[in-house]
Parts: sequence; structure tokens; C-alpha cells
Amino acid sequence: MTLSHVSTIPDNDALTGGFANPVFDAQSVFKMMMDAMARPGTLQTITSDIAPPAPLGIAAGAIGLTLCDHDTQVWLSGGLARSTMPEWLGFHTGAPVTTEKLEARFAFVETGVLLASLNQFDVGTQEYPDRSTTLVLEIASLEGGKELALSGPGIADINMIAPIGLPDTFLRSWNDNRALFPRGVDLVLTAGRQFLCLPRTTKIIATEI
Repeated sequence: MTLSHVSTIPDNDALTGGFANPVFDAQSVFKMMMDAMARPGTLQTITSDIAPPAPLGIAAGAIGLTLCDHDTQVWLSGGLARSTMPEWLGFHTGAPVTTEKLEARFAFVETGVLLASLNQFDVGTQEYPDRSTTLVLEIASLEGGKELALSGPGIADINMIAPIGLPDTFLRSWNDNRALFPRGVDLVLTAGRQFLCLPRTTKIIATEI
């Protein structure tokens, strides 16, 4: 089910806070996204001065402005759905918001929301694995936490990340997601202005304490 965001006059907050230079800024963020997907775990930093509705962070907002359009249904976690983000995203990108996880091409989740599993979203099909959901998950920080070792395509040897705020069940959920290959969701972790990408092909293991 798709929610309409054009039936009422948008709140003023929904009309502001977008890219100052939409073409240039979107191109810049898109290039960072491509680099981050090609090199899993590599930290990227958004430099554009945008002001997405709280509780959405700057990196997550910039990704939404760059990748979403009128053809991409978006699912929002509770806090985001209750904010002015549906109107903000609709005004700046034309993207419709859906309440059905399986219909979403992109899903945005604010800090502190625990997801029981990743395969509650669309994991694509064997014929069209690229039609799966890309999940943008905001966490407390991408640095300073327990180290995780990444390996797989795009990683020469091992790449280390140290996120803070992932649920305790994350590694189990990620392994279940990775086992679906070529199906599965791709994950973008964001914190403030920073983000990193974890394509479904990436192997993640906890390091020894």
C-alpha cells in the first residue's frame, strides 16, 4: 500500500533542507555510493549542507535525495514515517512511501530501531536479484565499536570496520542474507555525515576480543 504525500500542502520543513545544487550534489553522492559499493567498508563523508527531517541523519538524507525518484517506493521505520520525511522525500524526489516492506526499493531505518531479520524486505529473485531492497540503516557511529572483519569482492585482503549500534543479532541476520546470493539485500550503514556500504557478497566475521 502506497501512502499519498501530495493530498495536503507540505509542511514548510518539507520544502527546505535539500541539495543547494541538486545536479552537482547528487552526482557527487552517487559517485561516493558507487565507490563505497565497489569497496565494501570504506568510509565516505557527505560534504553537502542539507537538513533532512529529524531523526534522519545527513548521510541517509543525501542518499535518499540521490537515489530515490518517482519510480522507487520507499519504506520508513516508525520515527521517520511520523516525521516530515515522507513529505520531504516526496517534494524533493517524487518518491512514494509504502507501508509494505516487500514493495520497497529503498528502506530507511532510524537509530535505535532493531530489525529482527533482513529478509523481511524484498530479496529479489534468481532472475532479477537486482530488484531487491537497499536498506539504509542509521546507527550511533561507524567508528569506535567492536571490530568486524570484511572480506569478499572489492576487498584485497581484509577490511576492518568498527560500528557502534548494530543489534546483537546482526551477524546471524547478515549470514542468512548472504546465504541467499545472488538474492539478498544490500546494506548502507550511516552515522551523521558518514556512511559505508555492505553489498550482499561481503563476508563479515567478528574479530577475537
